[in-house]
Amino acid sequence: MVEETPPDPGDTTNANETAYWRENVRLLVTLMVVWFAVSFAAGILLREWLDQFMLGGYPLGFWFAQQGSIYAFMLLIVIYVVKMRSLERKYDLDD
Repeated sequence: MVEETPPDPGDTTNANETAYWRENVRLLVTLMVVWFAVSFAAGILLREWLDQFMLGGYPLGFWFAQQGSIYAFMLLIVIYVVKMRSLERKYDLDD
């Protein structure tokens, strides 16, 4: 006869923690890809092509390299804070 062990209440906590970290890492990877696209791709790789467009009197590639990546980074920080607050509430990890 096989003995069945009762379910461990800590298993649901571990499942919640695993799901929380999976969503957290997915969010981080997504935001880092956007940051890379804005700062490296738009500011360096695509600069010459973007320079044919103007924004505020400056070539768009130059603008992304000098200002746009900074604005995008600040926006990504705000998005991260908002999303993490909702994730912490979702998994009951908020203080």
